[in-house]
Amino acid sequence: MRILGLDPSLSSTGWGIVDAVDNRLHYVADGFIPTDAKMPISERLALINKTLCDVIRQYQPQEAAIEKVFLNSNPVSTIKLGMARGVVIMSPAQFDISVTEYEPNKIKKAVVGVGKAEKNQVETMVKVLLPGCRPKNNDSSDALAIAITHAHLRGISRLAGG
Repeated sequence: MRILGLDPSLSSTGWGIVDAVDNRLHYVADGFIPTDAKMPISERLALINKTLCDVIRQYQPQEAAIEKVFLNSNPVSTIKLGMARGVVIMSPAQFDISVTEYEPNKIKKAVVGVGKAEKNQVETMVKVLLPGCRPKNNDSSDALAIAITHAHLRGISRLAGG
């Protein structure tokens, strides 16, 4: 099973791909999609969609996972994140790839063992769980953590009828 993990952001959307074979995970690729804050928002969203579609065509994941949205104190930032999330969810859907959402603390707990883990702890465990992996930045590391979480929890969800 090839899994695409997605960490949406208008400024830098992270993506990461892992293969889950039996009970083993294998690193495939990772990256991030930076956008220029000076660009119109429509162009930034189009860039995210185009790049993710290119990634999907190249790596052909079978499932995708994304972090559930969190609310932050700035309403404008929350709206921009919501727009980026919409595009990030839509991109795999264009290829009939299902997208599963996970809460941030569930991702941290699945990867680190602690729901309140720091970003550097998540990145360290991503490197441990995916030998040879050197994430491009925090966004791609988070995306790989989301893919790892999906690989671990997808079977449990299916057994429970979810």
